[in-house]
Amino acid sequence: MTPPEATSRDSGRDSGQDVGQDSGLEPAAEPSGEAAHFRALERLYDSAPINRLFPSRLRLPSAGLARIDFTVDPAHFHAAGAAHGTLYFKMMDDAAFYAANSLVSDRFLLTTAFNLLFTRPLHPGPIVAEGRWLSGKRRVFVAEARLIDGDGEEVGRGTGTFMRSTIPLASLPGYAGRETE
Repeated sequence: MTPPEATSRDSGRDSGQDVGQDSGLEPAAEPSGEAAHFRALERLYDSAPINRLFPSRLRLPSAGLARIDFTVDPAHFHAAGAAHGTLYFKMMDDAAFYAANSLVSDRFLLTTAFNLLFTRPLHPGPIVAEGRWLSGKRRVFVAEARLIDGDGEEVGRGTGTFMRSTIPLASLPGYAGRETE
């Protein structure tokens, strides 16, 4: 997944120029619509207490797609020296979940089922979980995810179903931009 092209609003940011009246460019506006929803979901992910145990970074590049970057380290290992299945499930569930929830701007989704296929052991190093929405737009959503290791090899794949809950996204402190306790 590649990032979108820079816009004129972004042109002065990397060079250290101030973007404002003196440069002839307008200050960057806060994201709105779909982009605001994606950034709010990314904040929600960052605010989840479970992610203190699994440091990672979620990015939503477009509707129906999610990417989580994380690093496997020995703290995630089972007794035989490879990552425990908990890590496979957590990262694939999150990637598929956020791919699906990127299409829903009013309610938090809940995982109702998730099937996993472990294809290779996860060893120490960088891993990417890629999530992709497959179907559903009303009550039940289906999304898939896969884990890609630092060599570009797929090490796991999963498919989940997700259902709308009664929990409004706007009521969740991480989504709304408020700090969680």
